[in-house]
Amino acid sequence: MAAKQVQIEASMGSGYRIECKAGGHTILIDQPAPAGGTDAGPTPLQYQMACLAGCICSIARIVASQRRIALRGMSVKVDGTIDTAGLLGKGGGTRVGFSAIKAIVSVDADMSQEEKAKFVHEVDLRCPISENLLHETPVTVEVG
Repeated sequence: MAAKQVQIEASMGSGYRIECKAGGHTILIDQPAPAGGTDAGPTPLQYQMACLAGCICSIARIVASQRRIALRGMSVKVDGTIDTAGLLGKGGGTRVGFSAIKAIVSVDADMSQEEKAKFVHEVDLRCPISENLLHETPVTVEVG
């Protein structure tokens, strides 16, 4: 199968508001009012958490369909810990990104806890967002 290209375009608006075009969708990114934004949308950090949760749910549907599991539903809570000193330019040698990310998945299906754990493990192994967070992916930022 050929590699799939995934693309978005983002442009800054006033303040911290950013408008992203993803296919036929417009996604708003902003900062909360106390951080200088207008709270018109989630922050980039919240979107990263949402992307992980969304990918886990999407891949779960694929796995469930392939394994003929009657998956009634699923919920995912994602929690990340980040020291904002680096992104605010206050240095200190701390990592700029998340130091830890945890996803808690609740599966609604007729499965034992052990079966649910195996199912979620398979989903996690097949989730591109999780894989990108776990393993170094080259990122190039260029002036266009």
